[in-house]
Amino acid sequence: MIKEQKGQSLVEFALLLPLLLLLICGIVDLGRLLFGFVSLNMTAQESVRLGGLGKTDAEIVAYAKSHVRIGDASTMNVTITPTQSARKAGQNVTVKLTYSLPFITPIMTKIIPAPVLSADSTIRVE
Repeated sequence: MIKEQKGQSLVEFALLLPLLLLLICGIVDLGRLLFGFVSLNMTAQESVRLGGLGKTDAEIVAYAKSHVRIGDASTMNVTITPTQSARKAGQNVTVKLTYSLPFITPIMTKIIPAPVLSADSTIRVE
């Protein structure tokens, strides 16, 4: 009777392995996605603070791209409204950051398209 059940655990493992791999890949990519979202939000808040202090658009973009902690920051899109020439004291300035964060696990890239993360922040110009 023992010989008849010898391959049972191997069959059960073979059936559960794809689900286990999908779960692990999902956890890894979800963690990276949440980290990217938090990093983008913090960078947007710090970047808009520079705009509120009267820094130029080029300085704000350079700061945002050098301080974001996700992937390749050179592909991140930084939108500043109003532009430097139209900004005056007392107005609000908004910095919006968008970044397409690719998954790192090949399983998730085949199931779900790469998400686009977005964060914005507004502050009054001093």
